[in-house]
Amino acid sequence: MPGKRGQQGERAEGRGLLPVPSALREVLPEAGLRRGTAVSVAGGDTGLLLALAAGVKETEGGWAAAVGLPDLGLAAAEGYGLDLRRLLVADDPGSHWAEVVSVLAGAVELIMLRPDGPVPPKLAARLAAVLRRSGCVLLVAGPWPGATLRLAVRSGRWFGLGDGHGQLAGRQVEVVAEGRGSAVRGRTARLWLPDEYGAVRPLQEQSQSQPVTEPMAPRVAAVV
Repeated sequence: MPGKRGQQGERAEGRGLLPVPSALREVLPEAGLRRGTAVSVAGGDTGLLLALAAGVKETEGGWAAAVGLPDLGLAAAEGYGLDLRRLLVADDPGSHWAEVVSVLAGAVELIMLRPDGPVPPKLAARLAAVLRRSGCVLLVAGPWPGATLRLAVRSGRWFGLGDGHGQLAGRQVEVVAEGRGSAVRGRTARLWLPDEYGAVRPLQEQSQSQPVTEPMAPRVAAVV
């Protein structure tokens, strides 16, 4: 369990970027997640959420949290690169999710969140101040008022199933990112999300996956 970060002010001043896996850097305007900000993952795509969060293991603290995500697959999270020993989980905070986020922001580098309903702009603004002070990154499964960056899976196709046989073994997607400032015009990238080993990687890299019309070998990635 991480302790309270005693140097939050110092960390916030020089927070810089939270790293992301190399496959996602080209789609992000700064090749990473700006500390102290909220990022919206449209549609709540769990695979994209986990892939964005995976870079937290490269930080000095290395702790992350999942709030309001009771269906989060821990095997899938580990496949994307998250360290389960440094992942705090609050499955069902209910209407108290904002208080949970406020407390965790002072203890972890990144929080994955699915609110229990629409987020009022005043509440989002209050939590934005918490994020700025702590330097924590908030990844939201769904819309978020004032998000500095919005990402979405625009198209996707699962591979691995044949005619009544086989197992899901990878998904090809196109990810689009847009937001304010340098991200306003949007960026796109085509990725395996996940590949046959449960990881995220660029689509152009060689893959052992086969088209959806052909049978697959028994190795299977966790489905999220």
